[in-house]
Amino acid sequence: MDYFQSKPDLIIFDCDGVLVDSELLSCQCLSEVLAEFGIALTQTQALELFLGRSTKAIEQHYRDLGQVVPDGFLPRLKSHVLATFAGSLRPIPGIAAIMSDLRMPFCVGSSSDIDRVSLSLDVTDLRAHVGERIYTAQMVRHGKPAPDLFLLAAEKMGAQPARTLVIEDSASGVQAGKAAGMTVWGFVGGSHYRGRDGRAILSEAGADRVFARMSDFWEA
Repeated sequence: MDYFQSKPDLIIFDCDGVLVDSELLSCQCLSEVLAEFGIALTQTQALELFLGRSTKAIEQHYRDLGQVVPDGFLPRLKSHVLATFAGSLRPIPGIAAIMSDLRMPFCVGSSSDIDRVSLSLDVTDLRAHVGERIYTAQMVRHGKPAPDLFLLAAEKMGAQPARTLVIEDSASGVQAGKAAGMTVWGFVGGSHYRGRDGRAILSEAGADRVFARMSDFWEA
């Protein structure tokens, strides 16, 4: 299916669940660290509530429930995630080949902080493809599902939103890309979509297309 009269001028890749198969690891870490602070959250609940969201969104969620997350929570979560990623993180199959073959500019737009994205790219040997073209929720006032992050990335990369393609694995990310006026393809090849109807989730969020294998990147 041809979503552009020609190829897009820019591709923005989400990181977690698109470049690296990290979402289950992240949710496991979140569940374990919250438990250390006396807050019960299963891995499944973490996926439903926080997939594609920033740590600010996690804190806000519990504030809205009247639960104050202790000051030590975020540093502990960050250290646990980084240690887990260093030992267990893997790239999404086929993503390195896709990035090697691209003949248009691309960058990363992630809800994760810069340290986590950098480690993810380094551990999975994807850094050489991306370089320093990384934009994160730390750089904008409002994270996904607001469009701010993707609009910033397009501006910095010199592309018009209408000529930009976003690759996302979360409903909040899809919503952010559509709110930015961009074409969004949903990717459901990460392990966190085993046993979940990712196609329905991302289509309902507004994805223009949903695919499950990087080998099908340009296919209808």
